[in-house]
Amino acid sequence: LEWLQHDLLDISGLARAARGATVVVHALNPPYTNQAWREQALVMLERSIEITRNLGGTLMLPGNVYNFGAAMPALLHEDTPQRATTVKGQIRVGMEAQLQRSGVRAVIIRAGDFFGSGTGTWFDQVVANKLTRGVLTYPGARDLVTPWAYLPDLARTFVAVAQRRSDLSSFEVFHFAGQQLSGQHWLDALNPLARARGWVQPDASLTYRGLPWGLIRMGGWFYPAWGSLQEMHYLWRTPHALANDKLLQLVGSEMRTPLPLAARASLIGLGLVQDGDLPGVAPV
Repeated sequence: LEWLQHDLLDISGLARAARGATVVVHALNPPYTNQAWREQALVMLERSIEITRNLGGTLMLPGNVYNFGAAMPALLHEDTPQRATTVKGQIRVGMEAQLQRSGVRAVIIRAGDFFGSGTGTWFDQVVANKLTRGVLTYPGARDLVTPWAYLPDLARTFVAVAQRRSDLSSFEVFHFAGQQLSGQHWLDALNPLARARGWVQPDASLTYRGLPWGLIRMGGWFYPAWGSLQEMHYLWRTPHALANDKLLQLVGSEMRTPLPLAARASLIGLGLVQDGDLPGVAPV
């Protein structure tokens, strides 16, 4: 790997620095407020399109389920009608349309909520935020399942699809199913780690708490980020899953690290768990 720190607005300079690359992954997001997304999301993507065009390569975009809106069906296919009901959802629809119109070779892989290999996700900012105090916080109902994508698995899938890009048309969309998880699934996966670290007693369980959506809704009048967050609450009240049949036809199988291993690796990455915790459990 070679890390480059470069101004995204300098398209020709960045293309020169990346000369020889044949795949570009658009992995940029604005701050979470609706205003920032309105002002920056499409502009950022246009820069990636220009860089890809300059390189003569393929542009890959990590998509999500915002496009489908609050009335989305329980199982989402690549061609499920997109009826976005939020600002970010409408922008996501616009981004996909912008990419399709651009004329560059492009692949979108939609996935659920990310966890693992970094910060800035629901997992590190909410679910694991109070684990050391013996508390698991979850934004949805304890028994409601939604799709989660362990980032190393999703990254490997991006590589597998990129390796088959010559078999694809100029614009393709795939769904990455990931893992269907509820709050209880997370509780079951994280309890052994909490006991091993002494966050709870050996015969005890993490305390399960929901996210205070009512407070977030009221705070949205004063804090734009809270208002933007509240708008996405429907995702945690609506069970949904991503159908990955098309992806499996292309690459044969979907990378899927077992949740206990993925959760352990994620906490190691956050500095909350050590390699020696839970002896006998192989690292990811």
